[in-house]
Amino acid sequence: MKSLDQIAAGLQGYDPQAMTCDDVHRFLQQLVTPMARTLELPLLQALGRVLACDVVSPLDVPPHDNSAMDGYAFAGAQLVPEGAPLTLQIVGTALAGKAWSGTVAPGECVKIMTGAIMPVGLDTVVPQELVTASANSIRIPAGVVVAGDNRRLRGEDLACDREALQKGELLTPARLGLAASLGLKTLTVFRPLRVAYFSTGDEILSLGDAPREGAVFDSNRYTVFGLLTRLGCEVLDLGVVRDDPALLEAAFLDAANRADAIITSGGVSVGEADFTKVLMKQLGDVAFWRIAMRPGRPMAVGRIFKTKSASDARSTSASSYENDSALKSLGDSGAIVFGLPGNPVAVMVTFLAFVRPALLQMMGAKAAVQPLLQARSLENIRKKPGRTEYQRVWVSTAADGSLEVRSTGNQGSGVLRSMAEANGLLVLEHTQGNVAVGDTVNVMMFDGVV
Repeated sequence: MKSLDQIAAGLQGYDPQAMTCDDVHRFLQQLVTPMARTLELPLLQALGRVLACDVVSPLDVPPHDNSAMDGYAFAGAQLVPEGAPLTLQIVGTALAGKAWSGTVAPGECVKIMTGAIMPVGLDTVVPQELVTASANSIRIPAGVVVAGDNRRLRGEDLACDREALQKGELLTPARLGLAASLGLKTLTVFRPLRVAYFSTGDEILSLGDAPREGAVFDSNRYTVFGLLTRLGCEVLDLGVVRDDPALLEAAFLDAANRADAIITSGGVSVGEADFTKVLMKQLGDVAFWRIAMRPGRPMAVGRIFKTKSASDARSTSASSYENDSALKSLGDSGAIVFGLPGNPVAVMVTFLAFVRPALLQMMGAKAAVQPLLQARSLENIRKKPGRTEYQRVWVSTAADGSLEVRSTGNQGSGVLRSMAEANGLLVLEHTQGNVAVGDTVNVMMFDGVV
């Protein structure tokens, strides 16, 4: 496990006070490691989990040649090259779920249902709506089918002994269906990530508290809870922690001993209570960054070390700031910590931009960074090069089928309404300048995430 200093030494031009978004991604990719512990789950409980091993197909899918539609099966060699109509006698009906046992001679066909096994010697199906049928025969017009049409081949979806699913894939509804089509009742997945979260600050009210001057209700716990739950994490809500060294220390140690990762909001900006930063450094290996982005400039990242036992945690007091080596020796592993800004939108943006990809990597997922879509801007946007900006937008489909994007209003980092009315974030890259109406821009969509 590399220390933060070792990771920083390997990054060219690393400057914690002038981090680009690309710098942050490179740092986090080296900081976090995939989870090792796994469990076996029934398919109906595996949705959203990350597959912990490759799945090899134990059979051919489909297991036999079958009809792709309702129609009539026949030998395609009987079709006349010059395109004359073909008349065939109906000698039976093949139903889905069992093989038709008869034989078919030249000039004959079998009525067949979708999914039914193709009778021996037959390789072509003509849809029933394309023929003229009587009680005992059909007439196939010239040119409506060619030999081999509308037949699904054995193993064409997936051949036996071929890789069906890969380690690191998120188990989506489609992948669950694929596993079920192989007859698998269970899948081996990585254990869900446990993430502890708390807000910090004397100005934060919990729901149910009486309003008071200068205080605000805590929205961050609820947005972070939603983001983590959507990601499939086990969320440990530790509530609001006041600006008190003993309370903060107890919260950090409790979180480190119970969780794989810790997320906090507040306490990482210039001017915040000094003991919050001192505690994070004291209890682990933590760096404090200034990121060239808007919103969400301040961020802390690193590890809070686990203690060996509850008594070890209780024996460590906030008065021991000057001697952190003893505490760090209590545990040889740490919970990853993400200290996010306090402003509500900045919390969500930094989570989506950095924390979510890092947590997916910890979960063992292969594709951690969400792809961006391209859309046409409906507005002029002022932007200076030198920082990455994330703006709340609504993405819609234009009359020509292309995507277009407009702002949802006030972009202040404390304005949640414009975030609630958005379905994506406009991502203006570090070197990008002003955007004119009609310019193509990148968008991070919220669907299934926020």
